Amino acid sequence: MPAHIGFDNKLYLREQTAAIVARVQGFNSKLYLEFGGKLLFDYHASRVLPGFDPNVKMHLLQQLNDKVEVILCIFAGDIEKKKMRADFGIPYDIDALKTIDELREWGVSVRAVVITRYDGQPAATAFKSKLERRGMRVYTHGFTKGYPTDVDMIVSEHGYGANPYIETDKPIVVITGPGPGSGKLATCLAQLYHEHRRGVNANYAKFETFPIWNLPLTHEVNVAYEAATAELKDVNLIDHFHLDAYQTATVNYNRDIEAFPLLKRILERITGQPSFYKSPTDMGINRAGCGIVDDAVCRRAAAQEIIRRYFIYAGEYAMGLVEKDTVERIELLLDNLHLKVEDRCVVRPAHDAARAAQAAGKGNDGVYCGAAIALHDGRIVTGKNSPLLHAAASLVLNAIKVLAGLPDHLHLLPPDVTRSLNHFKKNVLKGKMVSLDVEETLIALSISATMNPAAATAIEKLKELAECEVHLTHMPTPGDAAGLRKLGVRSTSDPEFPSKYLYLS
Repeated sequence: MPAHIGFDNKLYLREQTAAIVARVQGFNSKLYLEFGGKLLFDYHASRVLPGFDPNVKMHLLQQLNDKVEVILCIFAGDIEKKKMRADFGIPYDIDALKTIDELREWGVSVRAVVITRYDGQPAATAFKSKLERRGMRVYTHGFTKGYPTDVDMIVSEHGYGANPYIETDKPIVVITGPGPGSGKLATCLAQLYHEHRRGVNANYAKFETFPIWNLPLTHEVNVAYEAATAELKDVNLIDHFHLDAYQTATVNYNRDIEAFPLLKRILERITGQPSFYKSPTDMGINRAGCGIVDDAVCRRAAAQEIIRRYFIYAGEYAMGLVEKDTVERIELLLDNLHLKVEDRCVVRPAHDAARAAQAAGKGNDGVYCGAAIALHDGRIVTGKNSPLLHAAASLVLNAIKVLAGLPDHLHLLPPDVTRSLNHFKKNVLKGKMVSLDVEETLIALSISATMNPAAATAIEKLKELAECEVHLTHMPTPGDAAGLRKLGVRSTSDPEFPSKYLYLS
């Protein structure tokens, strides 16, 4: 197995599939399986567990396809406030549409969409209409009366019973959603209520990946989960319910541990019998720990992810999207593991490039930006901003020249082309930032490739940038962010704005 691989995806898939099948057979009933984390493109997992397939859950569903159908949940409030999925740069409602399309492409049926905590929000109503006009079954669930204190009200026709029942046929019903707080658990419990009212012995479990219950509390992979959910204030804890029941220390997170006594009571009230579960760890089906084959590789990768999350949250704080305590939580995690932001190998070279831009006086509007990328063979390439190019755009061009073995002085974009584009942006479109961002540069490069053999050679190297580590000394503009995302690089940036202008189109 390659030295940089720390996780055996095939082993994990085999173990996780077997565990789900065993849970269904153990219950001898219908299973509502809440999927924690992302169903598709789980890039966090692939970053902290090198070798993890970000679409492994879909491979699992394919293996169980004759037994599985999917219900997708989305919180009405997330639709209303246009909450974004950062790794794709799209709002949750669009991500839900994208997920439905991709599930169909994988051959997995989507039974219905549930808009949760619905209270007539206009954007949610429009989303519902859009789906229904495309032939999707859409249900709305309101706030559960009595939740969280009045179990008698919760488990009644006025609580879970007030939500419409969703007809399903298969023994495993996967409940998923585009992000945390999407109402997956409430949907599972409402369905359980209706199933038992109909005489069906349905049960609940949770498909989990993080935290990994059989890794130490302070293991970097588990700490990386805390870093990823710092805004939600999730904290990993020893599951004391599991410790009391089995005398075995396992790791879970605070919300599941805090909710367990109430959830256990609700399940017992719905089913009319003592709960099968003695702890929140019991509720999870999580064999991720079995897939770790090189602990040191996973620890190093997770440490890098914690640093990456620091930069992400620091940028979001600068933009007013999160509070200061979120950044402080990440700083504490870094201190506890004796990590520094400079431990990310592309940070110092990016700052060196920015200083070089300043020394040469070749910034843009008095702002000097640098960027650096670590290629897969370990080489570091840098770029800096200029009146013609953003630092990220310069970086991409420099990187593919290195990969193609082309000399540094060679122009992939002829100067007259970049000058013409700058003139067009400034004098025709009346733009304030006229240097080319990554998206614009990639378009110009594709045009240049029709006339320039060197550009045609270099453009084929763009695919080799996927999963390379990138750092910028300034936050990317929308065109830079979109371009870097399409290239599939793992980018971070300092929490500095790239221009004196408050508005960047």
